[in-house]
Amino acid sequence: MSIAALDSARMSHHRRRKVVNAVALTLALSAMAFGVFWLIWILWETLRLGIGGLNLMVFTEMTPPPQAEVGGLANAIFGSFMMVGLATLLGTPIGIMAGIYLAEYGRYTWLGRVTRFVNDLLLSAPSIVIGLFVYAVVVATTGKFSGWSGVIALALLVLPIVIRTTENMLMLVPGPLREAAFALGAPKHIVIYKVTLRAARSGVVTGVLLAVARIAGETAPLLFTALSNQFWSVDLNEPMANLPVTIFKFAMSPFEDWQRLAWAGVLLITLGVLGLNVIARVLFRAEKLH
Repeated sequence: MSIAALDSARMSHHRRRKVVNAVALTLALSAMAFGVFWLIWILWETLRLGIGGLNLMVFTEMTPPPQAEVGGLANAIFGSFMMVGLATLLGTPIGIMAGIYLAEYGRYTWLGRVTRFVNDLLLSAPSIVIGLFVYAVVVATTGKFSGWSGVIALALLVLPIVIRTTENMLMLVPGPLREAAFALGAPKHIVIYKVTLRAARSGVVTGVLLAVARIAGETAPLLFTALSNQFWSVDLNEPMANLPVTIFKFAMSPFEDWQRLAWAGVLLITLGVLGLNVIARVLFRAEKLH
């Protein structure tokens, strides 16, 4: 084959690669723009409709009866804060320890494989299934709805997310890093705590934040467990008000004041989740700078 023919074939191949690259780049940018468009639209509608119902009474007044002159979401905010906080405190340590076991001890064992399979089932299970399970095991047994049953349902939703992200982040830690620590004479539990967990810390915290973001807006499990309460309550042994169920009830109502409060609740949940993510990123960036 002559040099001219080789050059022609090379240029043809180069043009074909440029066309394929341009098509792939266009499709990728279009997919990104499609996703960002809906995200911005959702955030804009939440902000536009939520600001109208946001005022001081939202944080100081109880959920109102229909067509009441004053009303807020104080009891629902407090109830959600308590249940989400307790569920996170309950599910996070168990999830992290299970993730450590799967990544460091049970990577190739039959128990590890069974645990991963069960965790994947939990991860893909609809939240209403978790709610019905807790209803059958806790609510039906005790004979009443309660805040504790809501905490248990939310903790079961936290567990698989934290387990999966912890295991994946620990698996990404390079093997030579562990070997170097072992070579210095460190026992395995010290290597896990001082080396691998520290290296994977940002990923583990991101998993916890994802879990919090999921359970903060879950309605179905709480409908079957904590239900709701129109009054202020700090007793977790009784039904407890919460933002997701309150938003569900108020958004479905024909009363405009309830609908405004529902949008205010949606905005509060959105801002809370965004605030958690921003705070976590700022803290990790400050640690890296030091």
